[in-house]
Amino acid sequence: MGTEQKRGIRKSQVGTVKSAAMQKTVTVAVDRMVPHPLYKKIMRKTSKFLAHDENGICKVGDRVRIVETRPLSARKRWRVEKVLTSAASVE
Repeated sequence: MGTEQKRGIRKSQVGTVKSAAMQKTVTVAVDRMVPHPLYKKIMRKTSKFLAHDENGICKVGDRVRIVETRPLSARKRWRVEKVLTSAASVE
């Protein structure tokens, strides 16, 4: 098999940075639309993830793609892969 290790496919999600107050960590809110189990109305569900931001480039309001990674701390299992849109360009 050589020196390369095969990795499984990593999950990725797109969300908005809600907090960048920590060092090298951002809070990312990921929205998804799901139907209500009984009434079938489409509802918005939001999940918050802590993601590793090595260079500290993310700001509140940025749209980012996060990918799954090994556990980095008690709650941090994602890392920022790419900043899709900057908060400054949205305004």
